[in-house]
Amino acid sequence: MSLFLTSAAAVALDALLGEPRRGHPLVAFGRLAERLERRFNGAQETGEAGRGWRSHGVTAWCLAVLPLTLLAWLLSLLPGIGWLVEIVLLYLALGLRSLGDHLMPVVAALRSGDLPQARRRVGYIVSRDTRELDETAVARAATESALENGSDAVFAALFWFVIGGAPGVVLYRLSNTLDAMWGYRTPRFERFGWAAAKIDDLLNYIPARLVALTYALLGRWDGAWRCWREQARYWDSPNAGPVMAAGAGALGVSLGGPAIYQGQLHERPLLGEGPAPQARDIERALDLVWAGVGLWLVVLLLGDWLSA
Repeated sequence: MSLFLTSAAAVALDALLGEPRRGHPLVAFGRLAERLERRFNGAQETGEAGRGWRSHGVTAWCLAVLPLTLLAWLLSLLPGIGWLVEIVLLYLALGLRSLGDHLMPVVAALRSGDLPQARRRVGYIVSRDTRELDETAVARAATESALENGSDAVFAALFWFVIGGAPGVVLYRLSNTLDAMWGYRTPRFERFGWAAAKIDDLLNYIPARLVALTYALLGRWDGAWRCWREQARYWDSPNAGPVMAAGAGALGVSLGGPAIYQGQLHERPLLGEGPAPQARDIERALDLVWAGVGLWLVVLLLGDWLSA
């Protein structure tokens, strides 16, 4: 099958079914990652400092990711059903509908004036402390999540599928999952999780900038380009900075600012321009992600047509 048809089929499956509610392979992979971390990092459940070195993290990453990537490649070569394997694996790697499933309850709670519920719901998808957030801070956190997770869980998966097929998207999705589990600058993970964080940064470098360009093309171009050029470098993540700065500029809202993580106040730089986001801006951010996926599929269709 063509790249367009395979990608469109996977996106359609995701839109129709969403994430599997039971037996998602990433859940089993997460348990594998936990066992590998206990084996190679020696960290305790209490979160005390691990004993693993960077080389231990590299070994654990290889054991977690490379065999499954090889398996994906072999399955994609199966006569007659290799194309189906590719569709299913891309579908399992995408989180497009899931993004809306998590964020729309935040929108509903804000619109109904139920701030405690809005805090709880946004707390499911962000790592900051949400217990004391006001309505504006909840909307800001949710909008940031839509833009950043749209890049990580949707566009980057599509990019690596186009580049490397089934093994490419599996390699990316598993690497991204390990970064979410191990890539923290804490005593427990600072050494052991170094490889997971750096590999994820590398794999997201090009996709993140393509996403920033996508947001700019589909939103307020001048604002998006200006914010990307002037603000992205100050964000602590080399990939989230361009995505969120361009996304905020495209939407005409202000993101970033102070936030509490693990009990500590982090003074994050401001991103974007314009007023603070509201509930409707969360929806606008989701619409921007969906429109971006549509644009990418059109580009794939044109690519298939030109190569025919």
